[in-house]
Amino acid sequence: MAAARNLADMTLAHEIAVNENFQLKQDALPENSLARRVKHIVHQAFWDVLESELNAEPPEYEHAIKLFEEIREILLSFLTPGGNRLRNQICEVLDTDLIRQQAEHSAVDIQGLANYVISTMGKLCAPVRDDDIRELKSTGNIVEVLRQIFHVLDLMKMDMVNFTIRSLRPHLQRQLVDYERTKFQEILEETPSALDQTTEWIKESVNEELLSLSETAENNSKPSLRPTLVLNNSYLKLLQWDYQKKELPETLMTDGARLQELTEKLNQLKLIACLSLITNSIVGAITEGLPDLANRLKRVSAVLLEGMNKETFNLKEVLNSIGVQTCAEVNKTLMERGLPTLNAEVQANLVGQFSSIEEEENPIRSLIDKRIQLYMKNLLCLPSPQKCMPPMPGGLAVIQQELEVLGCQYANIVNLNKQVYGPFYANILRKLLFGEEATGKAEASSSAN
Repeated sequence: MAAARNLADMTLAHEIAVNENFQLKQDALPENSLARRVKHIVHQAFWDVLESELNAEPPEYEHAIKLFEEIREILLSFLTPGGNRLRNQICEVLDTDLIRQQAEHSAVDIQGLANYVISTMGKLCAPVRDDDIRELKSTGNIVEVLRQIFHVLDLMKMDMVNFTIRSLRPHLQRQLVDYERTKFQEILEETPSALDQTTEWIKESVNEELLSLSETAENNSKPSLRPTLVLNNSYLKLLQWDYQKKELPETLMTDGARLQELTEKLNQLKLIACLSLITNSIVGAITEGLPDLANRLKRVSAVLLEGMNKETFNLKEVLNSIGVQTCAEVNKTLMERGLPTLNAEVQANLVGQFSSIEEEENPIRSLIDKRIQLYMKNLLCLPSPQKCMPPMPGGLAVIQQELEVLGCQYANIVNLNKQVYGPFYANILRKLLFGEEATGKAEASSSAN
């Protein structure tokens, strides 16, 4: 439980710090769900009872008084420490003991109290809630007014939480590396197996690098393995990760959703680059110097490949459709220029080559994949990717802009991850390369620091 709490705290802090758009939202129950229907029935029953009590002769005010007591506490929770004047005013107007005394003498003004609450909410709410306040003022039925007051108060609570989150973000960003590292160390102490997946992830790259070095080593010289290269190769594997079937390393859990989204976008860009390369090789001589056509073909491919990571997506069928659409667009452009259209053989060849990209061993797909991997690898070697991007390999010009943006996002995730978990990775590499004894010494040295 302690490890779970630490993981939840660490995940939330990480999300707030790195996601500029992060905000909390009210949980909405699924439409037509049993829970939603039960909630609606219970709430409706409460407000119906309240309405019958207020319409009774004489009126019964106890439930309404309890609502105003709750409203008072919520309003007070919105105040800053210096808001003593408004605090005193709220406590004075919404004094439940006084309201009860007034009720006993049939002198309580429920509508007047509601109007005061709405006016106070207008002073405390964010500008985005101004329309809600105006709507409250125009509502005539007192029960409906009270009901909507609680709805708007719930929205104001969420606004306050998100304002606090925005205020905390700069502080969290400054402290994030130390905070995450400390939290993960606490998780590791509670759960010693918390680095098992990470160890396997790095071990795979170590073995691959050792195999590569042994094959190229001259004579029997001992291969020299570079830890940074190993770690970068491990990070590159995340761009080909099967996020549906394969568990992420523990040290990357907080960025799992972002990495999955980047991988899905990258898979789409790979196919667009493949389609562009095939189109240029088959009809490039005809369409050369027609940038509008190239952009149109790219848009067609991007639209039809949307959602390609869903299980129900039929890639072969979509690639065939893109081929047919590409032929139609090229023919349309040729006709507009009074040139002969593509013959049936060329069209069949283009559509066939498009469809063959579905095969993982397709040579064009393999070529584009290797060039993207090379680009991403070079990107990770740069000290500041945003200031100096690596050269774009051939065949990727069609996706250059998107690939540079995606690459920067990926490099930012990797660089922050290295800062946070670098000491843990160093210990894992020592263990894999030099054995348990060296790791023990490293851990002792690390704890001493």
